[in-house]
Amino acid sequence: MSIRPKSDGPPVDTAMVMAAGLGKRMRPLTATTPKPLISVAGRPLLDHAFEKLSEAGVTKVIVNVHYLADAVEAHVSRHTGNLSVTVSDERQELLETGGGVVKALPLIEADRFYVLNSDVLWIDGPSDTLRLLASRWDDEKMDALLLLVPQARAHCHGGRGDFHMDGAGRIKRRSRGKIAPFVYSGVQLVSKRLFADAPEGPFSTNILWDRAIEQGRAFGLAHQGLWFDIGTPPAIKRTEALLVDG
Repeated sequence: MSIRPKSDGPPVDTAMVMAAGLGKRMRPLTATTPKPLISVAGRPLLDHAFEKLSEAGVTKVIVNVHYLADAVEAHVSRHTGNLSVTVSDERQELLETGGGVVKALPLIEADRFYVLNSDVLWIDGPSDTLRLLASRWDDEKMDALLLLVPQARAHCHGGRGDFHMDGAGRIKRRSRGKIAPFVYSGVQLVSKRLFADAPEGPFSTNILWDRAIEQGRAFGLAHQGLWFDIGTPPAIKRTEALLVDG
């Protein structure tokens, strides 16, 4: 698959990190520690995300909070490096992935921005992964560009895959009862157009992806490096072992 860049365009300087979830699969570790602050390879997951964003040239980050929100806010106030970080407060109601971004939109000035789950960790391939996403963005064609991982290289991840991708990079869902070759990585580049006429309250981004897929405006890009789904306690040790082994 090859998506040719439409143009260099302005750099992507804004991102949202999803850090509000309950972390149920990570219990008992999340009984007292929010999942974004769980340590992997000697650093909290949230700090791994901040490092990747900073390396890619991002300067403005929005972090949503709900579960153990005080702990996440306190960490953010101390560990953001050169990033300007704003908290989107979901203490009153957990809004899920789609609703969380919609609530944060007034805090986001840029038309296109990265959205990262805080429970994934990746190692870049030949190119910086986030910068590569930005270089492949085509504003005339795209509302969402998802970083996808080949199923065979989706470490610590179960399931049957999420998406198929054609030669132009357009994606479609896995059919019920079938297997798909790509897993969603938890990393995407989106336009605010994706959230036009979005539902109110809690809802999944899947609703908006399905609309963009139907309109032919949802694309994927295959990740060229390593990727780890940090969803459960056993995944932490397995990921750390794989990182040591290279």
